[in-house]
Amino acid sequence: MVKANAFLPGLEGVIAAETAISLLDTDLGQIIIKGHDLIQLSTQNDYLDIVHLLLEGSLPTEAERKASEAKLKSGYEVPEGVTTILRALPKNTHPMDALRTGISALGGYDAVLDDRATSVNKKRAYEVLGKIPNVVANSYRILNEQETVSPLEELSYSGNFLYMITGKKPTELEERIFDQSLLLYSEHEMPNSTFTARVIASTQSDMYGALMGAVASLKGNLHGGANEAVMHMLLEAKTVEGFEEMLKSRLANKEKIMGFGHRVYMRKMDPRALIMKEALKELCDLKGDQSLYEMCEAGERLMEQEKGLYPNLDYYAAPVYWMLGVPIPLYTPIFFAARTIGLCAHIIEQHDNNRLFRPRVEYTGDRPAL
Repeated sequence: MVKANAFLPGLEGVIAAETAISLLDTDLGQIIIKGHDLIQLSTQNDYLDIVHLLLEGSLPTEAERKASEAKLKSGYEVPEGVTTILRALPKNTHPMDALRTGISALGGYDAVLDDRATSVNKKRAYEVLGKIPNVVANSYRILNEQETVSPLEELSYSGNFLYMITGKKPTELEERIFDQSLLLYSEHEMPNSTFTARVIASTQSDMYGALMGAVASLKGNLHGGANEAVMHMLLEAKTVEGFEEMLKSRLANKEKIMGFGHRVYMRKMDPRALIMKEALKELCDLKGDQSLYEMCEAGERLMEQEKGLYPNLDYYAAPVYWMLGVPIPLYTPIFFAARTIGLCAHIIEQHDNNRLFRPRVEYTGDRPAL
């Protein structure tokens, strides 16, 4: 029993909010999204279905799905003023900082920015979701002095997103796997970025401000960025043997190995990682080169044996994105883009049932003399 007002570092195990959005049921190994199992959804549904589920509360009919897609596509274009701001950023700007700046700039174009009505917030969420792929892809292109790419409405939402990143239309398999990755990243209960967004929203700040805070949170390498670190390790190691030696060396030096372990999945593999592991095998089979898959499997076995740690989603998402032709610096922005729908759902829920977050502290400093 935790005593009243007990200090728990990192708010470990503290219930911070009531929500009808999602739950990580570690006993059953389920990620529950609005009453549905996320892993099951990832094999039967696509990202647009999750958008409707999180914003409207149910999986869509075919007509509802088409309506949701139309809402997103109507918001694809980004105001020229936002692009001008992105062009003014220094070329060494981190892609997550460019994304944060782009989201901030979008807020200036919202004519009803101070309206917190549920219907307005939902409309706002569709607008932001429509524009996020454009901001992610073209901010990176601008920073790297590449030509910007216009969205292609004839492609699916996920197909267009991947096209804007790579500059080529994806195959059916590439589109399906990328869409599946977005779905798996879409919502995950109360990680730091979601908590940050809810804390900001609790002040009655607007959706753009809450999303900006979430970007800043996700940029931290203890939250986002693991997928990028995993890919750099794989590329540096080159072979199964090289990867095993690298991991052993880092463990001997007591270094943290990115892509393994999770604050919630402490004694089992992240179920989302299993789905991306299967996707990686599909892509490697198609290419006729199993090296990345074999390296990842070897690393998975070694970390379980040596540390009792299991892969999280980032571990297998990284090589999947590499096989899809996604530049490594965009891995974390894509994570955020996928999570935007979950964040928007939490922001709306916070606005609809609000109480300002105002925790207390356990003071460890000096006191004035009596």
